[in-house]
Amino acid sequence: MTTNLANFAKLDLPVAPRRRARPPKRKTRITIYLDDEVLDEFRSRAERTGTGYQTLINAALRTRLAVQEAPAVPA
Repeated sequence: MTTNLANFAKLDLPVAPRRRARPPKRKTRITIYLDDEVLDEFRSRAERTGTGYQTLINAALRTRLAVQEAPAVPA
């Protein structure tokens, strides 16, 4: 059976929407060793919250960095 390409060109096919340009890369893949207890806790929290454990680790690191950068408040 041969396919007639002229008939194929006449088909009324939907036009696929144009894809947006990729956003700039903001993350880097690394390898890191963590204590089993730390990883188990993040995985447990991820399961309870429905968030990925890597996302939770990233958030914890960001929070820690923000605390270090905050100016000390005089008592």
